[in-house]
Formats: sequence, C-alpha cells, structure tokens
Amino acid sequence: MTAIFWWTIFPYITLTIMVFGLLYRYAFRQLSWAAPSTEFFEKKWLRIGSPLFHWGIVFAFGGHIMGMVIPKAVYEYLGITDHLYHMGAIYGGGIAGLMVVVGLVILLIRKMTVDRVRIHATFADFFTVISLLVVAGMGVYMTIIYNTTVVEYEYRTTIGPWFRSLFVFQPNYQLMEGVPFIFKLHVVSAFALFASIPFTSLIHFYSLPVNYPMRAPQQYRSRSGFRKKG
Repeated sequence: MTAIFWWTIFPYITLTIMVFGLLYRYAFRQLSWAAPSTEFFEKKWLRIGSPLFHWGIVFAFGGHIMGMVIPKAVYEYLGITDHLYHMGAIYGGGIAGLMVVVGLVILLIRKMTVDRVRIHATFADFFTVISLLVVAGMGVYMTIIYNTTVVEYEYRTTIGPWFRSLFVFQPNYQLMEGVPFIFKLHVVSAFALFASIPFTSLIHFYSLPVNYPMRAPQQYRSRSGFRKKG
C-alpha cells in the first residue's frame, strides 16, 4: 500500500492541486501572477544569482526531458551508448545543477542579508527558494556524487518509464520499488514542489518567460533631480 500511495496516488494529488490552483489563481487573482522585481532594492547580487538560477533551470529542464521523457530505446537506436549518455548527464547535468544551486544560494543570502529585500520578502518567497534549493541540491548530489562514487544508476529503465506511465493513466508503481532512496526522495520532493506552485511566485513559470534570460535589466530613474513643471 505504501508503494501504491507514493507512486500512484501522491503524484496525481499534487498535480491536481497544481492544476486547480493555477485555474483558480488565473480566474480570481491574475494581478498576483507575476513575480515582483526586487532589483530596485539591490542589483549587484541579483545580477549574478538570477541569471545563474534561470539559465540553470532551463538546462536542467532540458536534461530531465532527455532522461525522463525520451525512452532509452531512442538513444540505443541513435547509437548513443549508456556510458556516453551517463557521461553527458554527469557533466551537463552537473553543471546545470550547480548553476541552479549557486544561484539559489546567492538569492537566499541576498534575501536574508539585504534589509530592504528581507523586509519585502514573504514566507512564500523563502519557502520557494529553500524548497528549490533542497530539490536541486539532491539532484546535484545524485548526478555528481552518487553516480560517480556509488553507481551510475540507470533511471531510464525505472523512473523514466514510471513517470511516462502517469500520463497515460496506467501508473506502473512496481518500477519504483527498487529505486535508491535518494532518488525516491528527490521525486517526492519535486512533486510536492509542483503542488506549491499556485501559491508562490513560481507561478510565473507558466507565463512561459522564454525571453527572461535575454531581457534588459529594468531601469529605475532617481527622482532627486525631478522638477515639477508649472
């Protein structure tokens, strides 16, 4: 029963909360959909942490698509060996994960140490950054440390097929029974994070901010030299 709950019931509960939460917020709280900018309060560390985090998320998302959505048979058909795939995953995924973690650490320290940022930060803001840091930290550990010091775990034959089975409403929970604990914890934490999206600033992810990493910084003008015309 435990396996059925975590690998069949729990994912659907979290995804249901996410979907209905998104619909509710879009219908009744559209003005809160965006993530407010804090560049006015502090720019130096934001310009380092924010691009690192956002670019890292983009690369990490692509890596998860490659590992979870694309079947292992496709790589075999293309002639990509298991060793070559895992080397690419370790180096590419490791760099992407480190970008996310370093970016989040910078943003968290900024929220905690810059008075003007901390005053305007909400519980949801800290929850978002810390939750992302926990999930990303486990991902980095699995990619860089576990796969190089314990074993190159082949998640494409277990977690990947299980994940895809959720979307055809035939969850094969048995595939997750032999998965290492750290991988299970990472998956559960990620689904829990999905459920929190409608209640945090992460909701702006669904606005498809594809131009965000390339956008120009927001400009603010000082009013010190402002003179009223009259």
